[in-house]
Amino acid sequence: MGDKFSSLEWLPDAVEREELPGKHRLKDLRLLPYLKRSFSFVLDALFPHCCPVCSELVQGEGGLCLSCWQKLDLISPPYCERLGMPLHYELGPNAWSAAALVNPPDYERARAAALYTGPAQELVKRFKFYGEIRLSKFLAGCMLNSGAELVSAESFLVPVPLHSSRLRERTYNQSALLTREIQKHLGGQSLLDGLVRTRKTNQQVGLKRGARTANVKGAFEVSEHFLAKVSGAHVVLVDDVLTTGATVEECTRVLKAAGAKQVDVLVFALVDPENLSDYNA
Repeated sequence: MGDKFSSLEWLPDAVEREELPGKHRLKDLRLLPYLKRSFSFVLDALFPHCCPVCSELVQGEGGLCLSCWQKLDLISPPYCERLGMPLHYELGPNAWSAAALVNPPDYERARAAALYTGPAQELVKRFKFYGEIRLSKFLAGCMLNSGAELVSAESFLVPVPLHSSRLRERTYNQSALLTREIQKHLGGQSLLDGLVRTRKTNQQVGLKRGARTANVKGAFEVSEHFLAKVSGAHVVLVDDVLTTGATVEECTRVLKAAGAKQVDVLVFALVDPENLSDYNA
């Protein structure tokens, strides 16, 4: 259904007219909520919503079925203050993981809603590669809790950019869609063009850590629009998945070189630390 009908925003205009076709008039707008609910019921009956992971019928658009929701590996404390990865036990406030102590990132903090396992992998794949942009609201909704500690009114929310050629192929930047939804709920200032990808890079999928770092080296720059604002700024980079961190590390270096005071990272999913060895060779 088109946005006009799925949002039901057209209904108030239709019923506020004093004259309607035939003998019927509808002046008492107290009936409006009942009409909306009835119309939504009819739409749901004609076009039922399915779980994006397993295709089970669900109530409401964009949500998971109970089984897939229970399999979603959401991240909760305790977690590493720097990398956002879960810790096996409580180490006290602001604790760092061993990985962060050995190789601290250029960015200040990373936060993720879930581990990149099971349903999270399928959600990202459908959102990123299969054009299911309706999932942006669900994924961003999952990110709000972890993002709340990162975003303030003064923060700039900047998506990891796509190269213009890839943007033409895909027709949308999944990170920009997440940024827009997050800004609606957490505030801050969204700058969808804050960073520019200056050259087309290979897909990071399947590359090891060293190859990922080399692949994105020198691939980003701060846009002219953002240059005048970045000095002393707090920037929250938004992306769908954090794997080795090569992409957001390169974005962070570019932002700091331009004068950003602090850079944090907010993603939907974080690769399970237990599986990072697959990318470290």
